[in-house]
Amino acid sequence: MEPPNLYPVKLYVYDLSKGLARRLSPIMLGKQLEGIWHTSIVVHKDEFYFGVGGISSCPPGGTLLGPPDSVVDVGSTEVTEELFQEYLSSLRESLFRRESYNVFENNCNTFTNEVVQFLTGRKIPSYITDLPSEILSTPFGQALRTFLDPRIQPPEGSPMGPPNGQS
Repeated sequence: MEPPNLYPVKLYVYDLSKGLARRLSPIMLGKQLEGIWHTSIVVHKDEFYFGVGGISSCPPGGTLLGPPDSVVDVGSTEVTEELFQEYLSSLRESLFRRESYNVFENNCNTFTNEVVQFLTGRKIPSYITDLPSEILSTPFGQALRTFLDPRIQPPEGSPMGPPNGQS
């Protein structure tokens, strides 16, 4: 019997703050953060990520963010490209629909953690997945949530219309 094909799985990590979190978090949050992390997964020669536009893909390093700040080898998988595409289709219709994006609760890191577990049985590093709760545990984080939540995701059933109810 022939051994199964193994496909490498990489976690691309981007600091959305470009180093500002490291400098400003002690002042703003009262605790040190090393970055504001965006992650994606690279498998089968493409980079996959989740955001306000839903699940997307591009060539590795081809997002608007440019090359990643770091690359973490999270292992390898026996999952074929065809099966992986079927899995992504099911995620697009369930957990990671475009309208389900939430910067604190269902974000790019939630997506990559789910995908890495499916592909390898592992999780992404906790310093990434714990970031929202780290921020929300501070008074500034709570204020930020109040400010960001309505702007990032409209309330259930609310159509996106002109600002301030103007016609």
